[in-house]
Amino acid sequence: MNDVTASGSRGSSRFPKTLAIIGAGVWGTTLGHLASLNGHQVRLWSRSRDRSLKETIHGAQIILSAVSMKGVPAVVSQVQSLELAPEAIVVTATKGLDPQTTCTPSQLWQKGFPQNPVVVLAGPNLSKEIQQGLPAATAVASRDPSAAEQVQEVFASPSFRVYTNSDPLGVELGGTLKNVMAIASGVCDGLNLGTNAKAALLTRGLAEIIRIGTHWGAQTETFYGLSGLGDLLATCNSPLSRNYQVGYQLARGKTLADILPSLEGTAEGVNTTGVLIQRANHHGISMPISYQVHRLLESHITPESAVEALMLRDIKPE
Repeated sequence: MNDVTASGSRGSSRFPKTLAIIGAGVWGTTLGHLASLNGHQVRLWSRSRDRSLKETIHGAQIILSAVSMKGVPAVVSQVQSLELAPEAIVVTATKGLDPQTTCTPSQLWQKGFPQNPVVVLAGPNLSKEIQQGLPAATAVASRDPSAAEQVQEVFASPSFRVYTNSDPLGVELGGTLKNVMAIASGVCDGLNLGTNAKAALLTRGLAEIIRIGTHWGAQTETFYGLSGLGDLLATCNSPLSRNYQVGYQLARGKTLADILPSLEGTAEGVNTTGVLIQRANHHGISMPISYQVHRLLESHITPESAVEALMLRDIKPE
């Protein structure tokens, strides 16, 4: 089946829209189901489906990309070769960084479609909980307030609260960089380091995210919102998080080569960490937790040694 359908609408929109969702993984399918329940027509596309990408996006008012980071440049290029209405809204729900340019997904989409509004969707959104109908909230951010409000209307429901935001870069970086901290958090729990260590890790991890995020051009207050602190708390405390599982299983003695194939989807934090350290080194920004996560993923250090290296850093004011 190429489309998402629902047996009934829980509050159909007065102005139903057609959504083309690129990427039929767990997150793309979940978002499609939310929109379908609100009475919108949803078309799903992936490389394994019969319908062509051209047919999928034809006439769609909203194009939502939920592919993994490594697939974003190719998908942007493919969509560029097709007709996209100038008023069509592009929504990106991918959390990652491009290793070639260190750009975020929304920056790649905006470069490819400078005339179209681009909206970032990110927040503490574990797909399996949303599929179960458990309450959740997210942020939709854009420089175009009208585009953000339209996307808000498409997905908002009694069980899924959607907030608009005017800082798309901050929302996107919050959702992306917390994946690095989720790996560290998994290590913390895998080594049974306790609640004190976990609290310190998340607090200092948020400081790192804010440090590089504001240098990038994002607003500080955004990182205390849903896609920053909210997503950090959800991802760093849930075994449902793929990035958390990477850290946890590394701490339990498994190798990255063993862990990644067993995950349901992509642990974006693995690739994000390398790009983040590349950018941090280029700009001279201190990222001690991220640096140790990077060394761990590169097999240059053990989980225990990574913790020791953080604890033995020079003492200084908070």
